[in-house]
Amino acid sequence: MLESLTGLGLATSAGLNAYIPLLAIGVLARYTDLITLPDNWAWMENGWTLAIVAALLAIEFVADKVPVVDHVNDVIQTFVRPTAGGLAFGAASSSETVTVTDPGSFFTSHQWVPIVVGGAISLGVHGMKAASRPVINASTAGFGAPVASTIEDIASVAMSLVAIILPVLVLLFIVLLFVAFWWMMRRRRRRKEEKAAARWAQAQGYRPT
Repeated sequence: MLESLTGLGLATSAGLNAYIPLLAIGVLARYTDLITLPDNWAWMENGWTLAIVAALLAIEFVADKVPVVDHVNDVIQTFVRPTAGGLAFGAASSSETVTVTDPGSFFTSHQWVPIVVGGAISLGVHGMKAASRPVINASTAGFGAPVASTIEDIASVAMSLVAIILPVLVLLFIVLLFVAFWWMMRRRRRRKEEKAAARWAQAQGYRPT
């Protein structure tokens, strides 16, 4: 059960930022005892892998904070984030962590299952992120993009660490994420209703001469 929560948390994190959970897994596996990857996932802690992921993270870190560019980035990440989520879930579900000491029996008969599950989770979270960003940009004239992106990056880091160190808190993080998305969509709907009401009132008050 705990390994599934670890995978769930990392896949959710990948939906916000594709590279943070992959870098977290690789760095923690290479330099600490918090997570031990099995042989078939050892490539994630390779120095070259970490350097490439870090470079890609730096690019996304900048691109996701610029209005309009962030939308283009989200389109590209529609394919990247689910892939990263699948890899993160697959690696986590078969790794030893500080809370999971015997993950060997998890998904042993179908190794592709956690990858597909992780990809689906990341795609769903990515969809929420992509849907909320235009609302933030429109309501703040684009100034909210870097703030929202920074919050998402911090949430992705926190979710990755919690998933590995204390996976029982993953569900709480996910609930908070959905609540934030629900609030954002409700605000968007309210703004649309207010604009529609204003246009109707303006039309009612207009009398051609």
